Amino acid sequence: MKLLLDQGLPRSAAGRLRDAGVDALHAGDCGLGSASDKEILAAAEREGRAVVTLDADFHALLTLGGAAGPSVIRIRIEGLQADGLVHLVRTVLDRFGEDLAAGAMVSVTEGRIRVRHLPIGGRGDRTSARP
Repeated sequence: MKLLLDQGLPRSAAGRLRDAGVDALHAGDCGLGSASDKEILAAAEREGRAVVTLDADFHALLTLGGAAGPSVIRIRIEGLQADGLVHLVRTVLDRFGEDLAAGAMVSVTEGRIRVRHLPIGGRGDRTSARP
């Protein structure tokens, strides 16, 4: 799974994910440092990447647009440092990689991961009790 980390996430997390074998880029390192959410989604779609973000707007854009992709992982946990983010993202990829590859919105909170398949209204939701 290829990832594009949004601007609000630590840049160092992309490098640590790459060190762990995940193809990850940070928006700030690939010319998207001041891009809009729509531009980031379009870049992720072109490059076959899932977006990792703190921003709820990505889920809203996919839902309202009836889009089938790209997949988005929304982290809803405040104050995560790079190492915690990397661990969390790797957990999501291990558990829900197939869902993400097929098109999904993933929402991660303390103690829960929720998956909604794209387009919304499609194949249903999955929830995990522990991230």
